[in-house]
Amino acid sequence: MKAVPLIGIARHRLTIDGEGVTTLVAFHGCPLRCKYCLNPTSLQPDGVWESYDCNQLYEEVRKDELYFLASCGGVTFGGGEPLLQSEFIRQFRQLCGPEWRITVETSLNVPQQNVEELISIIDNYIVDIKDMNNNIYQRYTGKNNENVLSNLRYLIGKDKAKQIVIRTPLIPSYNTEKDIDQSIELLKEMGITQFDRFTYKTPND
Repeated sequence: MKAVPLIGIARHRLTIDGEGVTTLVAFHGCPLRCKYCLNPTSLQPDGVWESYDCNQLYEEVRKDELYFLASCGGVTFGGGEPLLQSEFIRQFRQLCGPEWRITVETSLNVPQQNVEELISIIDNYIVDIKDMNNNIYQRYTGKNNENVLSNLRYLIGKDKAKQIVIRTPLIPSYNTEKDIDQSIELLKEMGITQFDRFTYKTPND
């Protein structure tokens, strides 16, 4: 099996990264270059990650299977950008079976093919939308949000809206509370009902 770079495995997380007790598995690598990156180790070239194949990861996280099953929890894939490793996540699902809940923390700024490959695999999506205004999004991340919007529409079209939580952060020096209100209104019009509104920490905090 193909090995992938991981920057961390965090156990016993309760309702932080999805429902129930979860283990957060963080991938190395991200297509964005956010000004206040919450996990900068995902971008560092060397010395911060370890290679795991699916079998190795499964053996590591299955230690907490009883917690997963008792709490309707499971594994949350984050990063970095987990959807860049869609093949790996598919292989992992084959090992763990349908009983574990699989969640992804994602920007959705990936080719749609990556999302399509996992449409029957993922139970929940936590999407950090940054801001629906493309000018704000591009200033903050260095990329436009075309993939984000098209992938979100794709998921909604596949009746996944109730499985999506959208993070709508206040990003100091980049957007305002009014911008967030506008983003939420647009997302509600698309059919999204679950939001996580918070403020990003900056390097000076």
